[in-house]
Amino acid sequence: MRPYSFALLGFCLFCAAASWATEDVQSAEPGEAEAPAADERPALPERSVSDAQTLEQRLDKREQQMLQAGAESFLALWLPANVGDPSGAVILVPGDVENADGAAAVGPLRRKLPDAGWHSLSLTLPDPDGDPLPLRSAAVAPAEGETSTTESAPASEPAVAAPADGGTPQPEGSTVSPEQRRQAHAERVMARIDAAIAFAAQQQAKEIVLLGHGSGAYWAARYLNERKPANVHNLLMVAAELPTGFAPPLDELVAELPVAAGDFYYKDQATDRTAALKRLQASKRAKLPTYIQVSMKALPGNLDVQQEQLYRRLRGWLKLHIRASSG
Repeated sequence: MRPYSFALLGFCLFCAAASWATEDVQSAEPGEAEAPAADERPALPERSVSDAQTLEQRLDKREQQMLQAGAESFLALWLPANVGDPSGAVILVPGDVENADGAAAVGPLRRKLPDAGWHSLSLTLPDPDGDPLPLRSAAVAPAEGETSTTESAPASEPAVAAPADGGTPQPEGSTVSPEQRRQAHAERVMARIDAAIAFAAQQQAKEIVLLGHGSGAYWAARYLNERKPANVHNLLMVAAELPTGFAPPLDELVAELPVAAGDFYYKDQATDRTAALKRLQASKRAKLPTYIQVSMKALPGNLDVQQEQLYRRLRGWLKLHIRASSG
């Protein structure tokens, strides 16, 4: 009997272990539907946001200004003029790959301009169209084993995605076109320049000058053509570039500029010379007496000298060619 008892006991233990394993698998099945949600990662912040956070940690708090542009706030860097009677404020608009303290041009200029009698306000722009924020999309499809809330709706009433920000409802699965993305980016940039001009006006700046570097020159020129602010009469463009995918070209913007403009470019590259020539010819066709173009030689082996050269040229333009506000 004893061998039989041992065999029976072993068989019972085997059955019990198999039963426990089955229960573990069954209890794990509902959680498998939640696995995809656990794998979802929050959207990464824009590069410009990360850059701004780095600047906030590195720079003097007294330089930092959080400005409001529509529903979003952004970092701007402010330095008051180092004179008793400032000439005005220069708002620096960086290029797509720069930040408000970019080493190529914007950073050195914002620190040097106060010594020339000008306040400086350097902006942080949103990421360009090639690196947009994640767009609102239709609801994520439910995981296997879950029931969508729209499935219970009658077939005669198809589910429609809820409108974002009170706008027109979009069909489920709709996407935003590249043109809509570009337009949204342009509106964000314009709103930030609006906020910067308002801040400069609050500081009682006698003159407000927009200075754009790289693609920032395009945005500054486009802003002046489209918005035509009554308190901005001067534009400085440095190494102007057309952002990828945007229009119109810079020579068309130059022909319609309602302000005095200084166009500073580096003559070393043939493409830069050709683009500068187109802008100059457009200004002549439009008979713009207040458009002045200045060529410079790049000094990649000595950036300090190159930056000082640029600063001196800009300072000279601000002294000789500034268009004063009437009244």
